[in-house]
Amino acid sequence: MSATSESDIGQGSGDEQPTRRDFIHLMSGSVAAVGAAAVVIPLVHQMNPAANVLALATKEVDLSAIEVGQAIKVMWQGKPVFIRRRTEKEIEEAAAVSLGQLRDAKARNDNLSGSDDATDGNRVKASDGEARPEWLVVVGVCTHLGCIPLGTAQGEVRGDYDGWFCPCHGSHYDTSGRIRKGPAPENLAVPPYQFLSDAKIKIG
Repeated sequence: MSATSESDIGQGSGDEQPTRRDFIHLMSGSVAAVGAAAVVIPLVHQMNPAANVLALATKEVDLSAIEVGQAIKVMWQGKPVFIRRRTEKEIEEAAAVSLGQLRDAKARNDNLSGSDDATDGNRVKASDGEARPEWLVVVGVCTHLGCIPLGTAQGEVRGDYDGWFCPCHGSHYDTSGRIRKGPAPENLAVPPYQFLSDAKIKIG
């Protein structure tokens, strides 16, 4: 009867035991995976917006100091936003305009779908669908060449439609921020916003 060497023991049994080499390979793979994660996680994290950028993404505005008929300008994401507390006369004038009188019949309201028309009711809707006609919130950038229209500060020219006037090329906007005359092709955009209370909104 021939002698059986230690290397033959267990061969062909189908129950091969893990060797030291298998253990080393398993440990090496685990260390490599942990190392890769240690490199990738900080890399992905540094690509996230910085805290100051996130802070600019939204802006809360206190409305309590704005008198009826007054407008203010605030900055949001590097752009001016006009917030106007409209008078009853201004609301009535804006609501009375038919779509056929408008140069741009789209609402341009980021709180609505792109297909909504530019009725005054659609121009004053917040992100939750709530409409408060007293308050108009628009991005204060002329849609012609990006100038900042006049009509927000006390005593500034408001144009032929009592809204805003861009002196650079003569674009006139009405009390709903819709383009009525001049070279601008679109209404002033309405940014995403919501009412946090009767006296505070959050833009963005």
